[in-house]
Order: sequence, then structure tokens, then C-alpha cells
Amino acid sequence: MFKALKEKIKSLRKKIEEEEKQEEQRIQEKLKEEVKEKRVGLKEKLTALVVSREVVIDEKKVENILEELEIILLESDVAFEVVDAISEALKERLVGRRKKITEKLSDIVIEELKSIILEILDTNRFDFDEFVAEKLREKKPLNIAFVGVNGTGKTTTIAKVANRLMKQGYSVVLAAGDTFRAGAIEQLEEHAKRLGVRLIKHKQGSDPAAVIFDAIKHAESKGIDVVLADTAGRMHTKKNLLDQLEKIKRVTKPDLIIFVDESIAGNDAVERAKMFAETVGIDGNILTKLDADPKGGTAISISYVTGKPVLFFGVGQEYDDLVKFDSKWLIERIFS
Repeated sequence: MFKALKEKIKSLRKKIEEEEKQEEQRIQEKLKEEVKEKRVGLKEKLTALVVSREVVIDEKKVENILEELEIILLESDVAFEVVDAISEALKERLVGRRKKITEKLSDIVIEELKSIILEILDTNRFDFDEFVAEKLREKKPLNIAFVGVNGTGKTTTIAKVANRLMKQGYSVVLAAGDTFRAGAIEQLEEHAKRLGVRLIKHKQGSDPAAVIFDAIKHAESKGIDVVLADTAGRMHTKKNLLDQLEKIKRVTKPDLIIFVDESIAGNDAVERAKMFAETVGIDGNILTKLDADPKGGTAISISYVTGKPVLFFGVGQEYDDLVKFDSKWLIERIFS
């Protein structure tokens, strides 16, 4: 997991350390010359070194680091606008900062980078399990809709979330709201049979809002806790898809709209998430196939461009292969 990104960060750290060592040698040599010649008016960097055993991190050094870091992040599926934001934040925190000569510049850069990425990942963070428990104290059923393009693991993710909720003691009903794609209803129906839960479905081509509405009414009559609704991921036109999703929102009033895509889809996933966030509105994200992602930038980018948190990662094909998102867990795997 994230092997490519880890190696690039490791290489950058090593390069920063080598350049820093070379610069320290140059400073020491210059200092010896200044002292030997009894010259005065040493530059700020040398003064800091003599008086307080500190050096100033200058802009040129930071710019050199950022040039390589930006390439690493872009190659790791971090979107351009996110890379730009990270660079600006890093530059602001580093330029003009004093560091003790015993401190490694590479350690300072990496720690600040971790801090900035953590802030991005924790934007509008909320705990899914706590959200469900709190909402169910107010109303029943809880209506959760899943959106995203086809082929990214959306239907399987719905089954995984159903499995998680059932293990926590909640009752669940599934709604086959993707009435457009051939086989979508049958696929969700197979998951429902395996999990032992009820599926509400209509014929292919039916109004998806009506299907989800019926599922909500069924849940109300049976005292079921949560409705998990599938939706279409691809229609003939973008407008057709968005109009359908808008109707689902208007008719069924979801308590939570979750966007699902693949971690390995990189910037394609980021652009899709941005589109759904801006046009339909989403409350959180789930990324599938994290176990196959060597880069790791998609989670960072989606959190930034949507302003909404990643809630879970899919890490396999089994129903239990759903990992609750933890920003520190992700950071440790990227920077370990």
C-alpha cells in the first residue's frame, strides 16, 4: 500500500539531508574564514549560528524542496490545486524559520507536511457510527443514499456498510435505486440474499425515487433502522443523471449522501467527486480498492476538493473488508 509514494518521500528526505550537510560544511568553512580575518557584520545566518546555534531556513532552499515535492505529489495522484495549496502552506511555515543546528531540515519538512495533510484530511470530519446512533435517536428509519459512477464498487460497498450496521445491531433494508443499468438490481439482490436482508425493487427502467420511497415506507412499517439506497451511476447524459439524483433528493430526503469511487482511479475519481459535490451535494466519501493503491493521493485530493471527509476505505472483496477512516492511520502508512 502506497509503496511508490513512500519511496519517493524517502528519496526526497535523503536528498534534503545530503544538501543540508553540504551547506553546513560551507557555513562552517565561511565562519572559520570570517573569524580568522576578524571581519565583522556577519550575515544573519552566521550570526544565528554563533549566538544561538541556530540557522535560518531561507526561501531559496524551501523553493528547491518544493519543486521536487510538487512533482512527487502530482505523480502520486494529488490534484494540482491540492498540491498548490500544500506548497503555499509549507512555504509559509518554513521560510524564515529558525532551526537548531542539531535539527534535521528533512525532519522539519516532513513533520510540517504531515501536519498540513492531516488538516486537509480532517476537514469537516465526523464519525459515521456516532452519526448513525445520534440520528436514530431522533428518527427512524435513517435514509442513506450512495452515489458515484458504475464499476467503482458502489454496490459492493453498500453491502459492506449493511454488514457493518447489522453487526452493530441495526436492522437494514436495501433499495435498488439503480434502475438504469442492466444487472444492477440483480447484483444488489444477490448481496441482499447473502446478508439475509430485504431488498425493495421495481422493474428495470422504473422511477428510482419511487423505489427508494417504497423502501422508506417499508422500513417505517416494519420498524427497520436504516435504508441503504443504490442510485444510477451512468445515464445517457450528465444532465439526465443529475436530474434523476435531484429528484431522489427531493422525494426521499436522504439523511446522508455518500460518494463512492476507487482509490486507484486517481484524478478521475477526484474530478467525479468534485462534480457530484457541486451538482448534487455529498456528505462524505468512501474509497474502494485502497489495498491496490500504490500512490495514496486520491484520499487527500477528494477531502480537499469536496470539503467532505473520507468515511471508509474498501480493502478487499469480503463484507468485512471495510476500514473506518483514520487520518493518522493513513499518514503513518504514507510516511512510515
